[in-house]
Amino acid sequence: MNSSTNYLGKPCERVEDSALLTGGGRYLDDLPLPIGTLYAAVVRSPIAHGKIISVDVSAALKVNGVRTILTIDDVQAWSNPLVVAVKTPIRQWVLASEFVRYVGEPIAVVVAESRALAEDGVEKVLVNIEPLPAVVDVDIAIEDDAIILHKDIGTNCVSDRSFQYGDPEAAFEHAASIVDIDIRYPRNSCTPMETGGVVALWRGADSSYEVTSNFMGPFSLHVVMAAALKIPGTKLRHHVPPDSGGSFGVKQSVLPYIIMCCLASRKAGAPVKFIEDRLEHLQAATSATSRHTYLRAAVDVSGKILALDYDQIEDCGAYLRAPEPATLYRMHGCVTGPYQIENLKIRNRVVLINKTPTGLVRGFGGPQVYYALERLIHKIAKQYGKTHQQIAALNYVQKNQFPYRAAAGALLDSGDYQQALATLEASPEFKKMLDRRDRAQKEGRYYGIGIASIVEPSVSNMGYITTVLTPEQRAKAGPKNGAITSATVSIDPSGHISANIASAPAGQGHQTVISQLLADIFGLSPSLIQVNVDFDTAKDAWSIAAGNYSSRFAGAVAGTVFLAAEKLKVRIAAYAAHVLKVQPEDLIFANGRIAVAGQDDEGIPFSRMCGNFHWAPALVQKALGPDTCLALHETQFWSTDVLEAPDENDRINTSAAYGFALDACGIEIDPDTCSAKIDQYVTIHDAGRILNPALADGQVYGAYAQAVGAALFEEFVYSSDGNFLSGTFADYRLPTASDVGVPKIYHQESPSPFTPLGSKGIGEGNSMSTPVCIANAIADALDQENIVLPATPSRIHALLVKKGVIQQEKAVNKTSSMTPNSDYPLKARGEVRLMLPPEEIFAVLLNSARLKNVIPGCESIDEAPLSNGIRFDCIAVVRIGVAKARFEARVDLTNIQNPRSFSLGGEGRGPLGMALGMGQVTLRKEGDITILEYDYQAQVSGKLAAIGSRLLEGAIRLVLDQLFRALAKEAGAKPDGWLLTLINRIRAILGARK
Repeated sequence: MNSSTNYLGKPCERVEDSALLTGGGRYLDDLPLPIGTLYAAVVRSPIAHGKIISVDVSAALKVNGVRTILTIDDVQAWSNPLVVAVKTPIRQWVLASEFVRYVGEPIAVVVAESRALAEDGVEKVLVNIEPLPAVVDVDIAIEDDAIILHKDIGTNCVSDRSFQYGDPEAAFEHAASIVDIDIRYPRNSCTPMETGGVVALWRGADSSYEVTSNFMGPFSLHVVMAAALKIPGTKLRHHVPPDSGGSFGVKQSVLPYIIMCCLASRKAGAPVKFIEDRLEHLQAATSATSRHTYLRAAVDVSGKILALDYDQIEDCGAYLRAPEPATLYRMHGCVTGPYQIENLKIRNRVVLINKTPTGLVRGFGGPQVYYALERLIHKIAKQYGKTHQQIAALNYVQKNQFPYRAAAGALLDSGDYQQALATLEASPEFKKMLDRRDRAQKEGRYYGIGIASIVEPSVSNMGYITTVLTPEQRAKAGPKNGAITSATVSIDPSGHISANIASAPAGQGHQTVISQLLADIFGLSPSLIQVNVDFDTAKDAWSIAAGNYSSRFAGAVAGTVFLAAEKLKVRIAAYAAHVLKVQPEDLIFANGRIAVAGQDDEGIPFSRMCGNFHWAPALVQKALGPDTCLALHETQFWSTDVLEAPDENDRINTSAAYGFALDACGIEIDPDTCSAKIDQYVTIHDAGRILNPALADGQVYGAYAQAVGAALFEEFVYSSDGNFLSGTFADYRLPTASDVGVPKIYHQESPSPFTPLGSKGIGEGNSMSTPVCIANAIADALDQENIVLPATPSRIHALLVKKGVIQQEKAVNKTSSMTPNSDYPLKARGEVRLMLPPEEIFAVLLNSARLKNVIPGCESIDEAPLSNGIRFDCIAVVRIGVAKARFEARVDLTNIQNPRSFSLGGEGRGPLGMALGMGQVTLRKEGDITILEYDYQAQVSGKLAAIGSRLLEGAIRLVLDQLFRALAKEAGAKPDGWLLTLINRIRAILGARK
């Protein structure tokens, strides 16, 4: 019983692309809405840490079009706090309760007839927060006198577990040398084109919620959401749209918005829609964890690694939001990577700080682990006078050892790491790198080669997260394991095939691969296959492991479709064999017919055979017996038996399959621009059986491009007081096509014995390997070990200074009249030339009625005396960059030396955040012109800070310039110099035309 078609394994064109390229995609924001849908906007915390004194929504409720406002009182009445994976009294509601703990934390939800009206309502919500000190560094957070985020816990370290496998103490005692590395991996994200979104509806008749969202799973969190909403899981119906504009893990962060919108719908009595804007997504959605790792290796005289000792401190943000600490424990079983290392110590600490809660970001856990491990391999190679490849090869798991059980429990299923290394060293690209490095060294240029080897886990064991619990805690809670996957295949009366999969794709091409697979099985054209990827938890088959994460599609989802289809094929073949009077194994499915092998032109149409199951079931039962299953509809559930629960010794096989990636990168450092330019990049992948080479390459390209961003450009930056400073793409820099280039990809196939098709994941490998490969190349180019990611020009400049390539420039500013203050990071300095005497400028400054005409957007102003000056309290509408809001402002004029100088201080509070500033203004006469010089420093918080320093400093200079020009205009100044000449010329031209 065979098929003669062979679509699988070929680079067939994507069936999804026609709709996507012609505007026919069906994303969440494109779908029709229920009648009466309202729109939500979120009131967020402008500061990183503070006690909520009051939230006054009365003015907002009076805004035309605002229907209702969800507050913490509603949330606590109708929901439960989110559950967490560790045993700790953390209570996280979907709105802040008593305290705010990160910039952007939701405080209230305004529901209105449009998004614009909802945002108008947000501006009217008055939130009074008493600021508290913030902690933004994990090392400071675990000190004895650290600021505590959650008083009920009494510590910022919510989990501290130590593990030991083998005899690491003996290995370190007898080692020829001990090599260590102290390293940090930064916070970053993947910035999908489509941000998170939800449409939620409360159905009071049966106390249920119906939700459509672009949540990507895992659908184990469906249970978490239902528990938070105080309903059974069957009362939370969840739809996933057909298309998603990227996810890369980060759309797991839609979870709290689903709960929030459900509750808002309940209060409004109408459907509620919410779509993140880009600033909200960057500021408050989620982030990869930042990790501080101290890693030691015990090494023998040859370079063989005898033991590893990890000390990992994980930054999970202000709350431990499910599924965290998944990022820390996903790689637990395979922290030894592709190496034979039998002795292992690990200490894992999960720490909370005043930053956005973390979550899943492409490769989650992998970049953090391999950044430490492969930087360590690089250091060992350098210390032993060997190449990275030589140390790696000495320690690789050998081909004949698979399946290989790693020290912490991962069962590495298959591979040939030595063959991948041979492919790399024989490649023309790698030889070119070696030649260019040699030539660069002779010419005094800085060219380095980086290497990285990683194993890429796919099809996660749903029990790996329980490794965070002690064996005793796990025994009490019950074992957790497996990766149940579901799929349904159906054949209609005309022989057309459809498949339903719960994989929530985000552009990977799942429909294409499944159509190829089913076409091969049934001997049909892929065009006759319909693959449905939008699913409904109330009607479609799904499991807690369903979703688009952990590279599970090829190994689990496609494999489960294969099993379901094979069952249908056996059923059809049994009937066809009876009709053709042969054995089922003699049949071949090809060209839309079922025939005897060797007689392909004869046989029976596939559609006719299937039609009899629908139209003439009696014929089928007569042929095969009365108990014959007549359904041409098969739902299959699958999980591999190698995914067991953690054992009593904390060993855990964290994934069903483990691919392999080996990368080499050639980078040249330009000392003039302090930039790192990728010259060549080679990546060798073993992902088991490749189902579609074009789509596999697409996954490699995508992961590589995002990893280049993580290595050289992208970082979520926070100030020392917890303000978020990367809220636009001006400050959170993404790589361009010219920055990324095109890597050379090589494939080899070592089929997995543990997945139905022998396939493994391939979508995350370069997210794990590329950042450290680039770091190793930079280290090689500059002969420096302390490589901090992202390796921005400023950081490379510091390395070049340390190396003595360039001299440190002394920051001397002879014109500044102020002492720099690190608490005021934004600077603005300049001068304005005005055609009037200084005395007239002061006449305006000291008159509140006239000053009102000067302050941009000022609606009202009151004057009060100070001991050394005057205070003006005003309300003004201010626009800075993309942000506009009404602020309550205070302007202080002090140290007044009329008419020569004064000190200018200010403070503003509004829905976009808070701003503080101080500066010095001096006036001096040069003939008929007064030169007004200003030197100003400022700090901002909330949405204002997220706009980013580049835009803010420019905007502050512009605002100050406009302020002083408006001041001169109010004082009756004439245009100065060139402007007066230009006006006179224009008047002369116009007069001549008359």
